[in-house]
Amino acid sequence: MTGTTTREAALRELHASLGLRRRPEDIADLILGLFAHDETAAPVPGSLRRALRRAAEGSLHNLWREYASTQRESALRDGAHRRSRRPAEPLPALPALPDVPGPAADDPRRIEEAVRAAGQEMAERLGARRQDDGRSRPLRRTEAKLARLLAERRKGERPAPGTGGLAASLPYDRFAADTATAAFIAYLTARNNQRSEYTVSGQQRAYDELAEALFRRLRDRPGSTDWFAVAHARPTAEVVARLTERQRGELLGRCHRVLRDVAGLLEAAWERQPFDRATMIVRRGDDSAGWNSAARAWSTARADWFALLRTLGAQDITEHLCPGKVPPLVAPDVAAWHRRVVGAPPPDTPVWAELPLPWRVLRGEEPCPRSLVARACRRHGVDPVASGWTEPRRTLRHARFRPTPDLVRGVTTADPQLAHVLHAAGVFPPRPGG
Repeated sequence: MTGTTTREAALRELHASLGLRRRPEDIADLILGLFAHDETAAPVPGSLRRALRRAAEGSLHNLWREYASTQRESALRDGAHRRSRRPAEPLPALPALPDVPGPAADDPRRIEEAVRAAGQEMAERLGARRQDDGRSRPLRRTEAKLARLLAERRKGERPAPGTGGLAASLPYDRFAADTATAAFIAYLTARNNQRSEYTVSGQQRAYDELAEALFRRLRDRPGSTDWFAVAHARPTAEVVARLTERQRGELLGRCHRVLRDVAGLLEAAWERQPFDRATMIVRRGDDSAGWNSAARAWSTARADWFALLRTLGAQDITEHLCPGKVPPLVAPDVAAWHRRVVGAPPPDTPVWAELPLPWRVLRGEEPCPRSLVARACRRHGVDPVASGWTEPRRTLRHARFRPTPDLVRGVTTADPQLAHVLHAAGVFPPRPGG
């Protein structure tokens, strides 16, 4: 495969990821391959390359390598023990995947086929002895981890309209014109598209140290960076200041269009069966998946809208049009956990319950000015500015890179299997509807 073809394949997959929910680790791995095969790009700073490698350690591609290595080592140990005078052989069923970025490197279907074939062969070898001497345990742990990742990827990558915010509207030709620009947009979008964690300490910030390192490279080569494209992922004052007046107007129009489209998704989920706005606890028959996917997309689109209004000095618009935030639906056990720890429901829920529905606001059917939102916040002890209800959150220092967490029903856990066992044992009450 030529460098040009490899570059094209990586860019195509990165562009496709803007409308999906790809793990940031997988995107970092693709970016490493993209930089390695882009002969026209400026040299990549060592600090950035190291940050990408740290993030890519947890990619599906690298976990596949770990699995393949574990399989071979286990086969060699098993062969050496059983046949001391016969050379051990690796598993012939274990195929080699190309060590390049792109669909061939981490296609779940290809990896699943390889895992199944190699695992079956290993089971036959070990099963024939009818004993478990501990040599297969690392193999089973790695296989279980891969199985979880494959399941999550298959479920999490289903395209959700509105996912990716403004970045998802970028045409391929514009996105792929500059590899450094494409890398930054794809990585930050993947961070923004991560599943929400249900936590009492707040969500992890999307803009982390790797995003900052990728952005620093754009800042160091301003003549090559497509700042209009960058603004689709990060419409900050620094970025928007580099745009023409026409580009700023076009960006604002695109942002409002995305906001309206996502509001339509929220309305569709609501009309299938309205929820209890006072609690936002999921009940039997609720379309929690559809609502929560749209709510996440709304959060991204709304944040882009508010940030862009601020950078354009057009915040007066919120005096008349200030649609509120939208909380996700949560399971009863998770809501009970929050009450037990904090002593109250999530602070956004009672504010949301008082305000007009966002899609009605955007259609002009109900007014929702900033003053109305601020009063609702203060009634429930919420700071309307600091909480992001009436203004975009202030840009904070970039966060540390954190691997994508294992989530069970929105709660971070070190061992998802243990969480399911506890749930089956009755530690958590049953989820409505099963």
